[in-house]
Amino acid sequence: MNLSQIRRPKKASEKRKRVGRGMGSGMGKTATRGHKGQRSRSGSRMIRGFEGGQMPLHRRLPKRGFTNIFRKRFNIVNLETLNRLGETTITLEVLQRTGVVRTRHPVKILGDGELSKAVTVQAHKFSKAAEEKITRAGGKCEVLE
Repeated sequence: MNLSQIRRPKKASEKRKRVGRGMGSGMGKTATRGHKGQRSRSGSRMIRGFEGGQMPLHRRLPKRGFTNIFRKRFNIVNLETLNRLGETTITLEVLQRTGVVRTRHPVKILGDGELSKAVTVQAHKFSKAAEEKITRAGGKCEVLE
């Protein structure tokens, strides 16, 4: 291969479509809008989901369930993650510094994994399994308000 054999990519030099610029362009007269009707008019804009007067899909489908506006969100941390940190006292600051917790939601410790040493953990909530495993390893659970 040499410079004389290189070709530009397909459609690299294609000009953009300019509608309504005379009959010679192939897109004159109605400017690709068809004849008459709501969509052919200037300034016409239908709302999203409009189906020509037919009941729109989002209104035909039944409503399901509800959203609980009082739901409490938690940052979930497992015991195996705490074990990997290698700290003896785990506070919210430690969790944020190490990148385990990123948001400001309260922290809940779950009992997935095992602890290899005694650890003092400060969190807003503990699952029963997590509390059991922490105390069995000789650590302490401190509930924050």
